[in-house]
Amino acid sequence: MKLESIGILVALRPFDEKNAIAHILTRDCGLMTGMLRGAITTKTNKPLVGQIGSMTWNARLDSALGVFHWESEKNLAVPIMMNSLALSYMNAAFDLICTMLPEREPYINLYNGTVKLLNDLSDTTDAYSEYLKWEIELLGELGYAMDLSHCSGCGKTSDLHYISPKTARAVCDNCAAPYLAQLYKMPVTLDITLKFLEKICTTQGARVPNARIFLNNKKI
Repeated sequence: MKLESIGILVALRPFDEKNAIAHILTRDCGLMTGMLRGAITTKTNKPLVGQIGSMTWNARLDSALGVFHWESEKNLAVPIMMNSLALSYMNAAFDLICTMLPEREPYINLYNGTVKLLNDLSDTTDAYSEYLKWEIELLGELGYAMDLSHCSGCGKTSDLHYISPKTARAVCDNCAAPYLAQLYKMPVTLDITLKFLEKICTTQGARVPNARIFLNNKKI
């Protein structure tokens, strides 16, 4: 079996002294996992997290780990590495991708959004807002698409100050009154998106990655 696409190298961990296990978010095939032979010892064209490039994945069986051939085109993380705040956002995004996305299911919009996030993090004065937009997009792909345009209870488009934890939709003051203890207060922040992430991880039998928890603990 052979799959080809372009992608972002979002995780790389040693397998043995020479080889590594790579996770690549691809445009056409979604999140892919495979072996990168010689990734630890190579001196030229060394695979690095944050690179964007062309990948080919080969395996004898669909269920096998598979082996990557990776051709890096550009490392989008280089300018981000110089900014600790931007780096924290990149690490959180990559860890969420690896933890929460099912493998080999295409998420073209999220792929494009992740490329945009990396470019924005390298050249923005408001990394928080850019990362928050990305995380809201991730939640939408995972079944919690936020609709803040009108009240989910009555359709009203004004006095929208709450969010339903069940539907991720806005709730007006009047409809919210009996349920204030159960609702999330707007505006949408990383504290709120974290609660939705925790729900999704619970259903998947996973935990929110530490890199994402770090953002809230440090209030960045």
